[in-house]
Amino acid sequence: MGKLSDESTPAGEEAAVAADLVAAELDEQSRLDAQRLPWLIRMYGVIVLLDGLVTLPIVVFASIAAVRAIMRGELTFHAASLTAILTGMQALVLIADAAALIVFGVLLLRNRRRYAARWAYVLMPVTLAEGMLSLALDGLGVNLIAPAVGMAILVAVSIACDPGLAEERRLQRALKRMDDRDAYDAAVRAGMLGRDPSGKGYIALDFFNIFWLFTVACVFGLAIETVYHFAMYHGELQDRAGLLWGPFSPIYGCGAVLVTVALNRLWKSNPFLIFCASAVIGGTFEYATSWFMEVAFGITAWDYTGQWLSIDGRTSGKYMVFWGLIGVVWVRWILPRLLALINRIPWKVRYSLTAVCAVLMLVDIVFTLMALDCWYGRMAGLPQDSPITQWFATHYGDAYMANRFQTMTIDPSKAGRV
Repeated sequence: MGKLSDESTPAGEEAAVAADLVAAELDEQSRLDAQRLPWLIRMYGVIVLLDGLVTLPIVVFASIAAVRAIMRGELTFHAASLTAILTGMQALVLIADAAALIVFGVLLLRNRRRYAARWAYVLMPVTLAEGMLSLALDGLGVNLIAPAVGMAILVAVSIACDPGLAEERRLQRALKRMDDRDAYDAAVRAGMLGRDPSGKGYIALDFFNIFWLFTVACVFGLAIETVYHFAMYHGELQDRAGLLWGPFSPIYGCGAVLVTVALNRLWKSNPFLIFCASAVIGGTFEYATSWFMEVAFGITAWDYTGQWLSIDGRTSGKYMVFWGLIGVVWVRWILPRLLALINRIPWKVRYSLTAVCAVLMLVDIVFTLMALDCWYGRMAGLPQDSPITQWFATHYGDAYMANRFQTMTIDPSKAGRV
C-alpha cells in the first residue's frame, strides 16, 4: 500500500498543479473582463453610439421615401439594373452597420470588454462590405476614406478590448521574468498560445492569428495554383498573383480565413462534414469574388462556363470539390501545424512584426485597388488628368497590368458604376 501511495503522489501533485493553473487562468480572465476600458475607447463608444442612432433612422426613412417615390412614378427605377441592385444592397448594409454600431457603442460604454471585442469582429466584415459596395458604385476615391478609417479603428479597439490578447500580453511579460525552467514548462503545458481559451474552437479568432493565417494562405494558395496550372497546361508558367507586389493571392487568404472562422468549432467533426461545409463556403466565396470584380472593375478573372455544375461561369462543381478537399486538409492537418509555426515568432518582435507586415499588406492592397481603378478608367475612356491617374498610367500602364494579372480580362461595360 505504501508503494502504491508513493506512486500516486506525483500524479496527484500534477493534477493539483493543473487545477491551480486553471483556477489562476479563470481568475485572470475575470480580472481582465472587469478592468475598465481606457477613456479614449469609451469616448469612441459615445461617438459610434451617436453615429448609429443618427444614421439608422436617416437611412431607413430615406429608403422608405425612395420606395414611395418609385411607386408613385416620381423616380425612375430599373429593378433589373446592376446599379439598382448595388444601391439596394448598400442601403441594407448601411442599416445593418448602424444597428451594429448602436450595440457596439452600448457595450463599450458598459465596459463589456469580451462582448465588445466580439462585436468589433462582427463589424469588420460589415464595414468591408460597405467599402466594397461604395467602390463598386462610385469607384476609388474619398468615398472610401470613412470605411478605411473605421476598419483601422475597429482593429485597434478589438485588440485593446479582447481579453484573450490582453492575457497573451500579460503572459508574455510573465515569461520574460521567469528564471525557473519548471515554472516556464508549467505555463507552456497550460496550452499553446493562440488556442481558443473557451475550448470550443481550435484557434483564437483574434487579429494576430487571422492576419498570419491570411498571409500564409495567400502565399501557399498562389504556389499550389501556379504548380497546378504548370502541370495541367504542358509546362506553361503563368503569373497568377492577385496583388500588385509580392507572391500573394488574396482569394486564398480570404478563403482560408472564412473556412477557419466558419469551421473553427468543427475541427473535431467528421471529415465528410468539414468537406461539405468547405465546398459550400469555398464555392459561395468564389462566386461572390467573381461577381464583385466584375461589377466593380468589369474584370473577369476566371470563367468556368461549360464545366460540370458551372454556376454562371463563376464557380463549378469541380472547384467546389477542390475547396472541400482543401478545407479538410486545412482544418485537420495544416491549421494545428500553422498555429505552432506562428507561435515561433519571437516574443520581442511578436506584435511589432505583425503591425509592420499588416501595414505593408494594407499598402499593397490599396495600391492594387488604385491600379485596377486606373486601369478601368483608361479602358472606359475616362479622363486621366489627375496626378494620381497619370502616375499610375506611367508606372502601371495597360501593358504592365495585363502582364502582371495574366488571368484577368477587363470590359468596362460589365461594371455597375453610377
